[in-house]
Amino acid sequence: MENQNQFENQQKAKTSFFQTTTAKMLMVGFLTLVLLIPLNLVQNVIRERSARKTEVFKNETITWGEKVHFMGPILKIPIKTIIETEVYNEQTKTTSIQKQEEIVDAFFFPETLQHQAQVQKVDKLKRGIFKPMVFKASLDVKGNFNALDFSKFNCKPEDILWDKASIVIKTTDLKSVKSDLTIQLNEQKLALETNMDEDDYFDVLESTAFTYDPQQSHSFQFNIQYNGSNAVEFIPIGKTTTTSIDSNWNSPSFIGSFASNDTTKEITDKNFHADWKIIHVNRPFAQQYLDFIPNLQKYSYGVKLIETVDEYQQNERSSKYGFLVIGLTFLVFFLIQTISKINIHIFQYTMIGLALIMFYTLLLSITEHSSFSLAYVIAASSVIVMLLLYSVSVLKNRKYAAFISLALTALYSFIYVIIQLEDYALLVGSIGLFIILGTIMYVSRKIDWNNN
Repeated sequence: MENQNQFENQQKAKTSFFQTTTAKMLMVGFLTLVLLIPLNLVQNVIRERSARKTEVFKNETITWGEKVHFMGPILKIPIKTIIETEVYNEQTKTTSIQKQEEIVDAFFFPETLQHQAQVQKVDKLKRGIFKPMVFKASLDVKGNFNALDFSKFNCKPEDILWDKASIVIKTTDLKSVKSDLTIQLNEQKLALETNMDEDDYFDVLESTAFTYDPQQSHSFQFNIQYNGSNAVEFIPIGKTTTTSIDSNWNSPSFIGSFASNDTTKEITDKNFHADWKIIHVNRPFAQQYLDFIPNLQKYSYGVKLIETVDEYQQNERSSKYGFLVIGLTFLVFFLIQTISKINIHIFQYTMIGLALIMFYTLLLSITEHSSFSLAYVIAASSVIVMLLLYSVSVLKNRKYAAFISLALTALYSFIYVIIQLEDYALLVGSIGLFIILGTIMYVSRKIDWNNN
């Protein structure tokens, strides 16, 4: 009989522990951790969709056109030189000098160089649900070549082949050029053709040969039209280089070794304008070279056309607050359960947690066909209404259900504000969490946890 009573007491003790607030708190905490698994799966889906978008953009830019990088025009004038080589004769044991004529090229950069670029975003291009960020660019180039300095080349005037001069232009991705390539040099119109000169980065264009008159200045002008993506960059090879870029893009990122002119730079919600002026003392390279053109890529400058608000980045940032949303929502339900003595089963907590996870799948799927803001409103409203109706059924009290709905509305609004902020996201987030913690401490201050 005593053994039976002990067994019954043990059963009661065991049953009473699982009915305690401590046991319920442990189960809710464990469920919160378990729900991180489906939340992580949702984050993986977001990353996969983002990677898919990047792949589509990459494939499309390969066919449409990649970054526009421009360097030129450069004047190329061949020079005759004599190469002296020592030859040793084994039979006579003497050394003789053999002279051989060779042609090398002298390259001269312009005295003045002006770029005027019009960059128009293309909105009609669409691949599936994605719209690649591509543009059409029209580049007008003007300037002049002035007196040429051959003194550094140690050559005789008669060795300069003025009648074999040509113009060289270096640019990227020739397949994206959409205009006939000619250059007006004084009264001459010269055709530009692809040159097979080896360059690991630039494609090379060279004009037909012409006779360069060293006694006069030579002005030039031409236009190139591109299909491009990502960025437009220039190299300031003019002794004085000025660049102007106008675009209907509203989110430029100015890049490179030289800053644009702050007094004339203008960025609005629909377009931007930027100017640069670079003189020869601003860059550490010369105006003429013999036999080669150095690699000057690191001295480039221009604009990168960026998408400041990427919907997948916003979705990922939102999902990172998933643990906070689940934890705080469970905490609200748990406090209501403790204060009102209403019993909420662990299965009901699970349903509430899964509804909160569904917010992120709804947000992602709707965002791909709409804006992030609209998708956020729809997804948040759907989840709040669902939990409102479920809370009325579970809690049997409309006041508690209304309070939960208001709490969720405030929480989702708070997270949306943090996502939109960049510079002040950490500050606002910290202040918000501090206020939430203080509110919870105030609400729970009179609960007697020892008797639960």
